[in-house]
Amino acid sequence: MTTKDRQLPNLGGYFGQFGGKFVPETLIPALNELKQAYAETITDSDFQQQFLQLCRRYIGRPTPLYPAQQLSAKIGGATILLKREDLTHTGAHKINNALGQGLLAKYMGKTRIIAETGAGQHGVAVATVCAMLNLNCIVYMGEDDIKRQSSNVLKMKLLGAEVRPVSSGSRTLKDAINETIRDWVSNVHNTYYLLGSVVGPHPYPMIVRNFQSVIGQETKEQVRAMYHRLPDYLIACVGGGSNAIGLFHPFFNEKSVKFIGVEAAGQGLESNQHAASLIAGKVGVLHGAKSYLLQDRNGQILTTHSIAPGLDYPGVGPEHSYYTDIGRATYVAVTDTQALEGFRLLCSTEGIIPALEPAHAIYYTAKLATDLPQEQLIVINLSGRGDKDLEIACQAIGMES
Repeated sequence: MTTKDRQLPNLGGYFGQFGGKFVPETLIPALNELKQAYAETITDSDFQQQFLQLCRRYIGRPTPLYPAQQLSAKIGGATILLKREDLTHTGAHKINNALGQGLLAKYMGKTRIIAETGAGQHGVAVATVCAMLNLNCIVYMGEDDIKRQSSNVLKMKLLGAEVRPVSSGSRTLKDAINETIRDWVSNVHNTYYLLGSVVGPHPYPMIVRNFQSVIGQETKEQVRAMYHRLPDYLIACVGGGSNAIGLFHPFFNEKSVKFIGVEAAGQGLESNQHAASLIAGKVGVLHGAKSYLLQDRNGQILTTHSIAPGLDYPGVGPEHSYYTDIGRATYVAVTDTQALEGFRLLCSTEGIIPALEPAHAIYYTAKLATDLPQEQLIVINLSGRGDKDLEIACQAIGMES
């Protein structure tokens, strides 16, 4: 990504009022070291060449932009295109960032990699990259997520990672991040924290966004090649928000292109069993950054729920918070039941089994597209495949093996 493509954050790591770095003093030197090393790699031709070569030969980029003709015909209305991040090595967009940061850790001389994971896709991606780069890998994962994403846990272990269960709090992604940060504070000199989303203290939201922006850059080129214009809508699910920012950011200055982020409404926004931070949250600080959070009147972080483990998080990236404040993106929420409808819809129309996370975006797109003319183009970021979610989805819809 060139310098002119990066509008924000500012030098302090803020997107408007959001972002920054609210961390213990022991981590400030590590964050400064990370920022300096990342700045060096941007102009390091050997680093950039290695990254781009591995994107092609290892990840399988560019991923296709697929016209979902059967889905579009079933729904009626706008033309729907799928950005097929599910076809990357490891089956999700997480590998883009894991590869970039893995190479960055190697550049910095770090030999011990720690990471958090919720849905398991980031954990698998980190374990994969660490195996390829010969780096020691430890992944923290909530006990509840370990149970509902057991196939990904097995993959991580096969790839040589140590999976450390987290039993505190809600035993999900938030608590896995807490434990990873504690580890980092204790082992900061030899350890690299490979953060998986556009959250956390500066410079992580910027670094993760830039590695994930390959999604939007490819999409822009592919839509222009196929239709000789830009899309009308970009739609992606939002938990922490890396897949959505990766799609949105390269289009930031293309004002004709509308951004829609789809959060997890869980059991319904009125139930308090959801993870819709942008829609129902308030401004606060979590995991080192200022953003919209789900919190009570005393500032205590609320327990969240989503059928999709990757969306089960009480905060969101600061750049998404900025986008909602300036009106650049619209954020909506889809319930568990609706996401399952989206899941089944894509399976039955296109022969593609999506992860439950992008199934939220599929459902919303199906409702939006109906009232739009056929010449309108909607791109959904199909951020992951559904192998990891088969047991959850089949149990929820009453399908027996």
